[in-house]
Amino acid sequence: MTSQFPQALSIAGSDSGGGAGMQADLKTIQERHVFATTVLVAITAQNTLGVQDFMALPTKIIDEQFASLDADLAIKACKTGMLADSIRVHNVVENLTRYDFGPLTVDPVMIAKGGAPLLAEDAIDTVKKELIPLATIVTPNLPEAEALTGLTIENDADMQRAGQQLQAMGAKNVMVKGGHEADPTTASDFVLLENGRSFWLRSPRFDTHNTHGTGDTLSACITAELAKGSDIETAIRTGKAYVSATIAQGIKVGHGHGPLNHWAVVSEE
Repeated sequence: MTSQFPQALSIAGSDSGGGAGMQADLKTIQERHVFATTVLVAITAQNTLGVQDFMALPTKIIDEQFASLDADLAIKACKTGMLADSIRVHNVVENLTRYDFGPLTVDPVMIAKGGAPLLAEDAIDTVKKELIPLATIVTPNLPEAEALTGLTIENDADMQRAGQQLQAMGAKNVMVKGGHEADPTTASDFVLLENGRSFWLRSPRFDTHNTHGTGDTLSACITAELAKGSDIETAIRTGKAYVSATIAQGIKVGHGHGPLNHWAVVSEE
């Protein structure tokens, strides 16, 4: 009998600096008391100062990782992060269609914190047409939401329109993250659920540069909660609370955009 202990999957790129990507996913899923598994799509050479280089893996080994997991484990939820280019996006979509790994969180990673591109421009259309329609939830930040929808997002109404467009592309639920907003005191995220309900999640901003990996951490936390059987709204709210705690209870690592504190304690979940 396969163990039914909650198991989740990260389909993403490796961050050698340990702050984002698959490393952030593993730390987050572990902290949420879920067993973490991985499909590695790309390898980066990066640290808190930026991304120096990256290499996408051959699709054959990506296929074999998916098949290996399906043959043995009982994965209850999965997420995507860095997928590098159109070929790998299509490859991952084929595998997600082939295997049932539960609810899918799509974090449409496009640009690293330091500004380096992590998704080829011609892959954006593949994400829109092939990956987003599979998503239980998609969690873009403002630049990613603009790239996916073609909108210029400057205010709350624009964020709502972006959410509606992303849902029209096929995503069941949408969380448009407002971390790039100009508001100096409050970070506001817009959530649009499959049942038509929408709401805002607002949190205070913290005076820190140590926010590397926030998007990965949020999406990984949502995925972990879904693997435990939480409903989508509970998973989203837990993800927001966890990320806020990892920033508020910060640590200092490196000389640039430092990582989050994945050991952070969430006082009220």
